[in-house]
Formats: sequence, structure tokens, C-alpha cells
Amino acid sequence: MPTISSKGRNMPESPIRKLAPYADIAKQKGHKVYHLNIGQPDIKTPEVAMEAIKNIDLSLIEYSPSAGYESYRNKLATFYQRQNVNVNSEDIIITTGGSEALLFALATITDPGDEIIIPEPFYANYHAFASSTSATVIPVISTIESGFALPSIDIVEKLITPKTKAILICNPGNPTGYLYSEAEIKQLASLIKKYDLYLIADEVYREFLYDGDDVHFSVMNLDDVQQNVIMVDSVSKRYSMCGARIGCLVTKNKDVLATVMKFAQARLSPPTIEQIACEAAIDTPQSYFDEVIAEYKSRRDTLITELNKIEGVVVTKPKGAFYCIAELPIKNADDFAQWLLESYNLNGETVMVAPAAGFYSTPGMGLNQVRIAYVLNKKDLISAVNVLKEALLVYNKK
Repeated sequence: MPTISSKGRNMPESPIRKLAPYADIAKQKGHKVYHLNIGQPDIKTPEVAMEAIKNIDLSLIEYSPSAGYESYRNKLATFYQRQNVNVNSEDIIITTGGSEALLFALATITDPGDEIIIPEPFYANYHAFASSTSATVIPVISTIESGFALPSIDIVEKLITPKTKAILICNPGNPTGYLYSEAEIKQLASLIKKYDLYLIADEVYREFLYDGDDVHFSVMNLDDVQQNVIMVDSVSKRYSMCGARIGCLVTKNKDVLATVMKFAQARLSPPTIEQIACEAAIDTPQSYFDEVIAEYKSRRDTLITELNKIEGVVVTKPKGAFYCIAELPIKNADDFAQWLLESYNLNGETVMVAPAAGFYSTPGMGLNQVRIAYVLNKKDLISAVNVLKEALLVYNKK
């Protein structure tokens, strides 16, 4: 029998989606499943985007340009400029989701065996993207005790080797909700300048900040290392358009752009209909974002308050995005998460969480942690945490 590639064997499973079959079975039993496992917002997509789709007048759905429609890139550049990020349409390539942008970035800058330094826990698919390009993830561990802050820059520097090609961050962070300060970003900039590395920043959650004085500092504002910087973005969370699968890669480095364009041409083009919707979405009024951020802040505060009521649970308050890592009074979160769906319900209700070990690449890390996405309304969040509380009591007695 032919064998599977080592690359395929080494591709990690998604800690977010691997329990989906168990959730399906629970639902077939008639149980209500509170989905705290995935960052799928329940917020409505902006009306301007939906209207653009309804009003499309095309006789042919043709390929779009490989770099994306120029009109969309121009409008996107204007959007960034309003956020004091100085880019133009020539710095932008539209991708099929932020995931493709990350995959293209790693494929462009790494050869097999090259190393990418990533603070962990990190978005699980970063590991998958690195595996796809035969790059090696070098983790720098952040801890729940520090609120998942960036470790000392000296610790990061000690991980740099001749094989290191880039440092990759998510700001604000998935799965931790940690927000990098301007000072931390500039510390990383000093490293990439010193060692001539790339700094890749996933800035998908840039709008999702909840505390008054916090601001997002984009890597595109690092003036003296512009040739070393790659930004990744997406419409998925900003406009609650996860299914649109439109993202972008942004950089001032023309060699990177030219190489990314080869990959973009090889996959032909990003989706046509969705770009039309995303271009329209840029006209979303500020009032939409004000309401969304206020809602998520309220959800965050509700979730953290409820989790802190459970004996043995350790959680830090996230500053951004809409996730947190919670440490539970258990030994194996994978087993617990599966048990919740297979064997437990409270009055016909159960909870689906994402075991956090899948967000680490260091063996043995995160075994008693889960990622929780606060994408449910407050009433459901309170109910879900109550189910979790009662489930822990039962689970630890069995």
C-alpha cells in the first residue's frame, strides 16, 4: 500500500475542530451544546455587505485578478490609512482568508528546516502552516501567571540560530487575548533588525480592544524595518464574515510581494463574490463597531466573573480578541472535553471547549487548560459556565 508523506503524518489535528463528531452525536441525542470552542461570532454581518451581495448584477462570475480587485485594494489601503497605517494598494495582495496569507508568507520566506519563533500558546494552525512548508516552530513559552505576556526579550534572543527566519506573533492574541504593547513590538523590531529576520504579525483582531487606554500598534508602523515586516489581516472577525474567506498580506518588501504573487497565481484568484461584499463592508459605520466592541467587552467581563466563581479555575482577563485560556482543576483537558460531549449533560445541556494543549508545540504544556471563545450572548455564557462548573464536580469524582 502506498505510504502517506511525512509532511502529512506530521500535520497536527485542529484542537478546535477535532471534537466536532462528538458534538454532532450529543446533538443527535437531543442535547443543547454551548459552543465555546470556536471563534465564530454570532454578531450579524454589516448590512452594507449583505446588500452588496443581494444587489450583485453579474452575467458571469469570472476569475478575479490574482492579487485581488484593484478597487478593493485601493479601498482597503484607505481603510488602513484611516488607522494611521501608511500603506497603498501596491503593498497589498488579497488572499483566500488570513490563513492563506500566512501560508503564502511562510512559503515565501522559509526553506525546509528553517525556524520560526512563535510565542506560545499560539493559534493552532500556525503549526499546521509551518508543517505545510516544512518549517520548524521554535516556541517561546508565555505563562498564565504572567497573563501570557511576551517573555523577556533576552529569552527570545537566545532562541535565534542561523536557521531562524522569522518571529511570528498574533496581536491581539488568539488564544490568549494578550495585547502586545508598542514597547514590546519595538523590542521585537530591534531583534529582527539585529539578526536580519522577518517579523510576521497576524493583526486580525486589531479592533477588538476593551480597556480604555489600550491601543493597537501595527508592525506596519515600524519605520526602520519595513523591509522585514509582513502583516496578515482578514475580514472574518472584523465584519463577522468568517465564511467569506477573504484576507490579505501586506508588506513594503517588493521581493516578498513578487514571490507571494507566484503562489497567488498558482491558486488562480481569491473569491469574486466575496470581494464585492468585503469592498462594501469597508463602508460599515463606526456605530457598528462601537456596539460590537461594547458587546464583546460585556461578554468578556461576564465570562471572567463567572469562571472566577469556580473553585480551582485559574484565568486571566484578556485585553483583546475574544478568547481566553482557562486552567481547570483536571489533569487532561482532552479527555474532559470529549467526556463533556460523550457522557455528560446538565438538564439536557453540555459544553464544547477547545483543549489548549493543541495551542502549544512544547510537549506536556497546556494539558489542564482550555481555550474559551466568548462568542455567545451573556445569558448563554452564564449557562455554559454553570454547566462547566457542575461538570467539573462530576468529572473529578469519577
